[in-house]
Amino acid sequence: MNRDAFTTTLWQDGFNIRIPEKETGNVPFDVIIVGAGITGITTGLLLQRAGKKCLILEAHTVCFGTSSATTAHLNTVLDNTYPGLIKKFGANNALLIAQGAKEAIHLIKAHIRHYQIDCDFEEKTGYLYAQNKKEDAELETLLEGMLTVGIEAAPSLTTPVPVPFTTAIRFPEQAQFHPLKYLFALIHQFLAAGGTIREATMVQQVAEKENVREVFTTTGVYRATDIVYATHIPPGVNLLHFRCAPYRSYVLGIRLKDNSYPDALVYDIEDPYHYFRTARYQGTPLLIIGGCDHKTGHEVNTEQVFRELEAYAASYFNIGSVPYRWSSQYYEPADGLPYIGLLPGNDDHLYVATGYSGNGMIFGTLAGRILSDLITGVDNPYADLLAPSRIKPVAGFTNFIKENADVVKHFIGDRLSVETLEVLAALAPGEGKVVKYDGQSIAAYKDPQGKIFTLDPVCPHAGCLVQWNNAERSWDCPCHGSRFDVTGAVLSGPAQKALEQLGGS
Repeated sequence: MNRDAFTTTLWQDGFNIRIPEKETGNVPFDVIIVGAGITGITTGLLLQRAGKKCLILEAHTVCFGTSSATTAHLNTVLDNTYPGLIKKFGANNALLIAQGAKEAIHLIKAHIRHYQIDCDFEEKTGYLYAQNKKEDAELETLLEGMLTVGIEAAPSLTTPVPVPFTTAIRFPEQAQFHPLKYLFALIHQFLAAGGTIREATMVQQVAEKENVREVFTTTGVYRATDIVYATHIPPGVNLLHFRCAPYRSYVLGIRLKDNSYPDALVYDIEDPYHYFRTARYQGTPLLIIGGCDHKTGHEVNTEQVFRELEAYAASYFNIGSVPYRWSSQYYEPADGLPYIGLLPGNDDHLYVATGYSGNGMIFGTLAGRILSDLITGVDNPYADLLAPSRIKPVAGFTNFIKENADVVKHFIGDRLSVETLEVLAALAPGEGKVVKYDGQSIAAYKDPQGKIFTLDPVCPHAGCLVQWNNAERSWDCPCHGSRFDVTGAVLSGPAQKALEQLGGS
């Protein structure tokens, strides 16, 4: 099973999802959903069950993006903390978000029960721990915030991982699962209910014609009343690209010599934080440890990040082998909450869901509920709070300025600091660099056989210069997170066009 990266995740290894070909005809659909990850699949199933005729369009293959690279924590304790959300949005809205996280887990459990899905679902207790006095105070504040929004939590004298700590808290009613087994079952139910999926179909343009949206793609033109962008970040250039910042997170799948696998979901509160869980592959347990997050395109040596994460794991665990390592992408919202609803600056039939931070399984599921309610005219308690058109100048202003000042830096500064052509000749097999030749910037990659691929490094989305990701062997845009393979093809948006090829050797 393919995904948007060079590395292979635990979930996709040996796992295949086959989508049967189905003629779409010329009849308009009620809803076209762009993107076949957890958001698109959940939304499609709920709408199809509600009587809507749905088409899911996927540029690559189903679950090609982050849905196949998640660590699949199902948690009510979110990356953007409840004390922070209380301060920005008030206690009642923070309570609402906590209820939304619980509802997402309940919806996943309901699907598993109703459709009898075997997806390694297990309910777990969660742990947060501190490692110094400063973190102790922060953890105390986190506990207060969790209790304020109705999350059951209490101090703990122990944790399930062999990492030294000073204080800790525990919180029940968390969960974990195998994301692809779960999503494959939802896809099957969506198709059985009459839904249609078209893979290898990239959306290029959406235009309104006589109150119907025409969707122009690489495989033809499709029509629908409503459009949903379930693409991690919407394509094109719009307001949400300046309200979301792309980040990458790193994961190891580790076999331990002493079998000391934690039976829980565990997190420290460093920045960036580390997270732990146990998964099973072919009957044997694996320690899943993640962390070392950084902004996309801002780490020169991404391979070194894996080494740092493995060194961290080795300092506390008795490692036997590391059969899996991968990285994935997520989008951090400016004010701490995702953007789910009508796409700002468009008509009343174009919807979007983005800005999930590190809680994609939770917010992707909740988005399915919100979007299906909006389209079918059902009141949804979360719709106003998470509406993409919300204006929070106080809550999100600091992060908005910080992230977009960084975008401006890459629009201008990168063009003044590219490397000289001598570096091109010295490229190691499997290495990529942006170099300058005869006044022109070139994205150059040398494959393991010594062939050099050269591309125009200007991202076609908004004109930033891409950066090389040596761990995933991709060209990543540091501004809005578009990613391209070594031939220039789009791995993930918001870019809709490939990097221009300049030739090869």
